[in-house]
Formats: sequence, C-alpha cells, structure tokens
Amino acid sequence: MNRPLRAARVATFAYFILCGTLMGTWVVHIPAMEERVGISHATLGSLLVLLGIGAFTGMQVAGRLADRLGARVVLPVAGVLSSVAVVLPGLPRDPWMLAGALLVFGFCNGLLDVSMNAHAVHVEKAYNRPVMSAFHAMFSVGGVFASLVGAGAASAGMSPAAGMGAVGLVGVATALVSARGLLPTATAPAATAESEGAPAGKRRRASGRIWVLASLAAMVMLSEGAANDWSALHLKDILGASASVAAVGYGTYAAAMTTGRLLADRMSGRFGPMAILRYGAATAAVGITIVAVSPWLWAAFAGWALFGLGLSGCVPQLFSAAGRVDPSATGANVSRVAGIGYLGMLSGPAVIGWLTHLVPLNHALLLLTLLCAIAAAAAGVLRTESDRTREMARSSH
Repeated sequence: MNRPLRAARVATFAYFILCGTLMGTWVVHIPAMEERVGISHATLGSLLVLLGIGAFTGMQVAGRLADRLGARVVLPVAGVLSSVAVVLPGLPRDPWMLAGALLVFGFCNGLLDVSMNAHAVHVEKAYNRPVMSAFHAMFSVGGVFASLVGAGAASAGMSPAAGMGAVGLVGVATALVSARGLLPTATAPAATAESEGAPAGKRRRASGRIWVLASLAAMVMLSEGAANDWSALHLKDILGASASVAAVGYGTYAAAMTTGRLLADRMSGRFGPMAILRYGAATAAVGITIVAVSPWLWAAFAGWALFGLGLSGCVPQLFSAAGRVDPSATGANVSRVAGIGYLGMLSGPAVIGWLTHLVPLNHALLLLTLLCAIAAAAAGVLRTESDRTREMARSSH
C-alpha cells in the first residue's frame, strides 16, 4: 500500500475523531448551558430540533459541494467551520441566542459529516477493501474523548465557552494539518458503479436504490437514537437498576457498538456487506427483543450488548453502498442516505417516547425489533458480484 493512500486513511480517521469530539463537546455541556440560559427540558428539546434541522441542511449542501469541488476541498473547510462553530453554543445567555447558535453549529457539523463520509468512500474505493466501519468507530472514539475532556474542564472550573473554545482551537489545527493527507481527486472510474450492478447512466434505477438505502439507514439510525436516549432509562425504570448501574448498561451498548465497528471491516471483506447488514440487523433484533421481554438485569445487559454489536456495522455498509451507486454523484448520494438516516436518529427517541403513552417502555422497544427485522429482510439491496459468486458456488455444491 503506497504512502499517500495510508496518509489519506489516517487523515480521514482524524476528521471522524474530530467530528465525534465536536458533537460530544456540545453534548457534555448541555446540562451547564440549560442551567445558564434558564430553560426547561421541554424547551431544550425544542431547541435541539433546530440543531437537527441545521445538520440536515448542511448535509445536503455538503453533498453537492463535494461532487462539484471534490471532498479534498470541502472537507478541510467544513472541519474548520465546525471547529469554530462549536464555540457558539457556549456563549449565549438567552434562549434565542442559543437557538441561533445551535442552528449554525448543526449546519457546520452536517457539512463535516457528509464531506468526511464522501472522502471515506473514495479512500475505501482506493483500498479496494472495506474500511468504512473503522472510520465510524473513530467517531465513537471522539465522543469518548469529548466526555473525558469535558469532565476535566468542569473539574478545573472552566466555563462552557472556555472549554468549548479550547476544543475548537485544537479542532481548527487538526482540520488544517490533516488536509495535507487527503486524496488529490474525488473521481472514481465509472466501472465501479457498473460492478455494483447500477450503471451510472441509469439515473432512475440508481435513484430508486438510493432511496431504499436511505430508508434502511433511517430504520437503523432510529434504532441507534432510541438506544442512546432510552437504554439507561429502561434499566432504571423497568428493572429498578440504580442510576450508576443504568449508566453502565448504556456503556455496555456503546462499547459493543465501537468494538463491532472495529471488527466489521474484516468481516465485510470476508463475507460481504450484505451479510453484515442481514446478520447484524437480525442480531440487533434478537438483542432488543431480549431487552423488551426479560425481567432479569443480567439478560438486559446482554441484550443491549447484542443490540449494539448487531447495529455496529449496518450504517457504514449503507453509506459505502450509496457512494458506489454513481461515482459522479458520490457526495449527493451519501448526503441523501446520511440525511434521511440522521432524521431517523433524531426521531427515534421521540417515537419511543410517544409510544410510552400507550404501552410500557419495554413494550415500546419492540418497535425496534420490527425495524431491525425489516432491515435484515431487505439486506439484498447490498448484494454485490462477490455475493452472487458465493451463492453460485454454494448452489453448485
């Protein structure tokens, strides 16, 4: 493997860590900003919708810019803008200013999210083997890093603006230094699309496949969002766990998710992306069903771990597939799948919350079983020539 390609992979790792760190930096400062601005949980929830709207808009803009200018140009700019914008939510003292700050930060983070995924697709094509899941694992590592930095800043008595500003400065430096390692071109040969069974010229067929991928991303990421917000509450409210034990339960899910993403590339290279989505989503369905029906705390822990492990490789496979549909529209296609998926992640906690007005929380989680089962059944959309070859070989025996 030549040195420029290795440098491009390292640079992409850096941007994924940066994105996870920036978003995590805001998350760990939410309680302090809620108290500083003087708003209720309900008002905060409404303001967080603006963060999502800004992110979704930024994703759509980034996709078009990445296709027109190249991810190499867009990604460093997005990294700098997002690093600067992370300071904004730490400054306001009234709800209106916080609303504007979250809208801007969400937009910049959306730019970074799609542009880094678009570049990751190009790196994966150049490697000619799966590497996307490892990039997404680095996003999780960035979130862990942000929590540690946030805890240290709080113990040192730093204000939210100072702590977020320090992270922003490091982020700007990271974005600029990492830019040197990015791939010089964002263009891939048309044969790549043809090898996936979706010729670039057939736009209707490609568009239909993109919307199927986007729908699956919405289902999987809705499940992820629900787990992020409801796993600890499930253990506490349904099974009577203490707050500390409930937090460890969420940690079990998050650790399994990160571990799975570190392993998924190797598994995808051996068994194919279709198998990762099919068996991963099926494993997640089994895990969340155990969570929903089990009265035992240890079984719930195992269920959340299975849920995280099963979901871990699904989204990276969908993003990679979106980038391969049409090499001339990689950014736009990734932005569609990522944007719809992000809307699913945002709506997940709310959907489960609405269902709890009708049924107990553990029964509401069975919706995730249904969504994961649908994703497993629809995994054939990721079928590649390698999968067809494997199926033919098995049938011949």
